[in-house]
Amino acid sequence: MYQSVKLEKGMYHLTGKSFLQALESVDPSEQYQDSPLAGLDAYERQLKRFDIRISGPACDRVEKFFSTTESAVLFPEFIRRAIRQGMETSILSDLTASEIRSESTQYVGCELTEQNGNYSITVSQGTSLPVSLINEGNTPLALTKYGRVIRASYEAVRRQRLDSFAVILRGIGVKMANSIVSKAMTALKEGAISTTAKSGNSLEYSDLAKLCGKFTNFDMTTLIASPSVMANIMTMEQMTETTKDISTGKIYLPFGAVLCKSTTLDNNTIIGIDKNFALEMITGTDLIMETDKLIDNQLDLISMSLQVGFRVIMKEAVHVLTI
Repeated sequence: MYQSVKLEKGMYHLTGKSFLQALESVDPSEQYQDSPLAGLDAYERQLKRFDIRISGPACDRVEKFFSTTESAVLFPEFIRRAIRQGMETSILSDLTASEIRSESTQYVGCELTEQNGNYSITVSQGTSLPVSLINEGNTPLALTKYGRVIRASYEAVRRQRLDSFAVILRGIGVKMANSIVSKAMTALKEGAISTTAKSGNSLEYSDLAKLCGKFTNFDMTTLIASPSVMANIMTMEQMTETTKDISTGKIYLPFGAVLCKSTTLDNNTIIGIDKNFALEMITGTDLIMETDKLIDNQLDLISMSLQVGFRVIMKEAVHVLTI
């Protein structure tokens, strides 16, 4: 049972396993399916074990994690989860068709080449079928390392409520994610199959429709613009037919594409993609932190890093409008 799990620093350093995976291996969630603990993962059960409340009216303070040497082992995962939650609020999930883990700092993906014409060509009896050739790419993609150092002494944060402290950590995660989104924007612009200039002196709805019309085999599911350009789009007369999903907060344009804001995109570029086919996200590691220092109350310098890269999978699924 979860009450008898021995928590140690070494659980963060197992090869090929995250801290949560290490916990799940000794305390599988499957055994709690028909119990009041169903729905909690192994980490959340440990929070319950040590009576650490991370939200709600009775939320504890940071120092509660350091009540015992074992409960202190849970603190780095609390920080990692809060930062990761902040990162997940970015538009990355609206951009990436797939996310894979690479064991190396370089990644080589597959590329599709169409031979003997396109898919609309009919084939006569006795002739060869057109070929879609999938080969390994020629140029390795080097993953970029993103990192941050948080300076905060234990005495400065020990009396902070965990829910308030988590908000700050999520804010750091949002900013880290925005930096990573900048890398994604560069990959999309470089991998776009076509660039179209706007028709007049100012951006018109017809320009957006023209960009949507560039998609043939694929659909434009997502339109990405800077905050300023997004504001201009929202003032267009045709945007009265815009819909908003209350549950997700996403804005849908009249032709069905989700309108996304990216502060890393300049005011001269709008990117349209088919989210299901456009972009591949490659990570070299999960979010890495100096866990030993955190467990030992040495919070003065909390370093975190993440290796990530992006590549366009299907070039026809990305088109750019230049303003």
